[in-house]
Amino acid sequence: MEATVLLVALVLAALVISTAVEELRTPGRGRARWAFLRDGRALAAGAILVLVLGCFGWILGGGQGLLWACLAGFLAAYATNSRGRDT
Repeated sequence: MEATVLLVALVLAALVISTAVEELRTPGRGRARWAFLRDGRALAAGAILVLVLGCFGWILGGGQGLLWACLAGFLAAYATNSRGRDT
């Protein structure tokens, strides 16, 4: 379980670091990347994915499966964000 928590933390840290570097290059861009936290569509997509994958993950892998489901939901919400995309 510790390895799974560490790997998920590394993925999230890489996402935060890449956002910080992007913010340094273009001010205001990091805020646009994290706008999915205020986007209802993105949050709904992430929540539905966490719910579905969380059920399967809990049955198949226990706490580790649930942790991966949460990461997948977070990344799905991040990818679904329409406000932070380049146009």
